[in-house]
Amino acid sequence: MPAPERFGWWAELMGRQVMPVSICPYRAAFRGRVEAVETPDTQVADFGFSPMTARRSAVQIRRHDPEFYYLVLVRGAPMTLTQGRRTACLEAGGMALFSTSHPLECDFVDIGRQSRLTLMRLSRATLPLPGGRADLLLGEPLPARTGPGRLLASYLAQLSEAGHDSTPADLARLGAVGVDLAATVLAARLDGHHVLPDTTRKATLLARVHAFIERHLHDPDLRPAAIAAHHHISVRSLHELFRDETESVAASIRRRRLARCHADLTDPTLRHRTIAETATRWALRPGDLGRVFRNVYGATPHEIREQARDADGPPAAC
Repeated sequence: MPAPERFGWWAELMGRQVMPVSICPYRAAFRGRVEAVETPDTQVADFGFSPMTARRSAVQIRRHDPEFYYLVLVRGAPMTLTQGRRTACLEAGGMALFSTSHPLECDFVDIGRQSRLTLMRLSRATLPLPGGRADLLLGEPLPARTGPGRLLASYLAQLSEAGHDSTPADLARLGAVGVDLAATVLAARLDGHHVLPDTTRKATLLARVHAFIERHLHDPDLRPAAIAAHHHISVRSLHELFRDETESVAASIRRRRLARCHADLTDPTLRHRTIAETATRWALRPGDLGRVFRNVYGATPHEIREQARDADGPPAAC
């Protein structure tokens, strides 16, 4: 946008995409950007903008209230968020909840750094917490570095990037997982995990299991028994958790390891690594890799590496 029109456009965008607020910039040369991922259950948007303050008054609420909750994850300069009688002072990595239905004050006053945050929109109807209990947490810092909060913060930080190459069906599943994670974090803070429906608890546990598998693909001891023990469930319960998935626990591990091997073999910066070393790195047997790759990718690991080298072409002349 032309410089003179940027702030007006930004204020209009906030009113339309988030909620009507009164914004006051700290600098005349305002800059801002937003990238949003829409799913059937939620919206997750990354914002970057110049320092400012934002206020939502009772008058603005009476004029229009979409009745949303928002989870905010701070990813840049610190902010303060005041709602009700609470004020959350959030550094990078901090997380809090606010509502469109109550007066709000937000301050981004570090004029030396750009403010960056991720907002996750949650409708009252979608959030599976009865009786507006989430209102008890407005303006309160939420745990973002331990337990389910850490998983939710990672989800919020990565969804925009993951959304670039996700299908509509993928986004629908990701959105449902996000709502379940948010509900789990809020319910745990309320010490009321029992109020969550069984489907939400199951989806949250499944998301934790998938995240655990991704982090330990290199571990040759990553087996159903180890996964179940880490999550304090039986192996039978773990297999039951995967009953409605498209693949079993073991098949999921195998597919992901093969995908990591394929990515390494086509990476020009890893051509110094032998195929056997690549297999060992991802806890696969080197002797089995050729047969498995041909079944899955229609080519041997050596052929896949050669195809990637041919696709790169000769180096450019200096």
